[in-house]
Amino acid sequence: MSAAPSPVPTPRVAVIGGGQLARMLAQPAIALGVPLRLLAEGPGVSAAQVVVDHTVGDYRDLATLRTATAGCAVVTFDHEHVPTEHLRALEADGVACRPGPGALVHAQDKAVMRARLTAMDVPCPRHVVVASPADVEAFATDVGGFPVVLKTTRGGYDGKGVWVVGSAEGSAEAFAAATAAGVEVLAEEKVDFTRELSALVARSPSGQAAAYPVVQTTQLDGICHEVIAPAPDLDPDLAHEAQQIALRVAAELDVTGILAVELFETVDPATGAGGVLVNELAMRPHNTGHWSQDGAVTSQFENHLRAVLDLPLGDPRPRAPWTVMVNILGGEAEVGSLYAGYPHALARDPRLRVHLYGKDVRPGRKVGHVNAYGEDLDEVLERARHAAAWFRGDLGEDSE
Repeated sequence: MSAAPSPVPTPRVAVIGGGQLARMLAQPAIALGVPLRLLAEGPGVSAAQVVVDHTVGDYRDLATLRTATAGCAVVTFDHEHVPTEHLRALEADGVACRPGPGALVHAQDKAVMRARLTAMDVPCPRHVVVASPADVEAFATDVGGFPVVLKTTRGGYDGKGVWVVGSAEGSAEAFAAATAAGVEVLAEEKVDFTRELSALVARSPSGQAAAYPVVQTTQLDGICHEVIAPAPDLDPDLAHEAQQIALRVAAELDVTGILAVELFETVDPATGAGGVLVNELAMRPHNTGHWSQDGAVTSQFENHLRAVLDLPLGDPRPRAPWTVMVNILGGEAEVGSLYAGYPHALARDPRLRVHLYGKDVRPGRKVGHVNAYGEDLDEVLERARHAAAWFRGDLGEDSE
């Protein structure tokens, strides 16, 4: 009689960063029976509230990273800020970093990303690294004048580290911020776009990939405010082009996990032809994919876990014709406990899905999001917008 096969141990996944993205990885991890270990910035941060196995420490300290990942088969990320050299050290220790440092640097450094995408002939805004206001002036002349967009090459997110300047003199703040952070400044043309899109894909180490529908995104003060899935009235050929760009970038950069490619949709004024330009890359679950928690067969969070563990990927197709995600941002109004918003929001819309992050409410801070789905886009938009406004405290008690 042949011996019974040895049981396959369940791998433990380390997650660096304790924000809401790590928090939302916990639910599919529970369903899959995959244990998580978290390195959190503080004891009460969003993910530390739900991941029991967590330590508190600084992700910029290699010894702390080694302690947090000890005994884990894979490490993945809530954010892209772990130093590249530390990731290479973890790989040398035998810990699989997914995405790896060779891929992740393209989401960490905007200049590196722009150079690589340009070499790949991926459409991007015109750009150059600048070292002085005179360089900004010269770049503006090359692209047809001010305004231009300035970005720190590392460290910016949610509108931070980004400036739209109308003159060379207006670049002083950007250079001061870059100097203080020890990074460079990237100048980009200010694109005259019709709307913003996002193409989200998942990719595993074995090369399997899955593409979600291209979505329309709306920004508010540099922060993702609203997502409509799929993007309304998007030309099918342009949607296919956006997905192919995301799949090609994921393959050529050897991305593992979720890749979000944020795009500008453009129209050529001479020909009327539509096109897309790549704005940003993110190599982790992304705000523009939160709709998939309730609107897709397999959420971005589950597919990220499947991908980093090299498990077969789940179906990314939508469950309903339309899904709308609206972020709940802290407003100026005194809302008290967000939990107090449930009686009205859930009674008004039993199909509403609410995701709160366990954060204190501060003006402009992401504290949760709502998802609504259905057959009629106008109805779904109204439901999602009303619920988010109610949680923000923007609606009175007499709101229907």
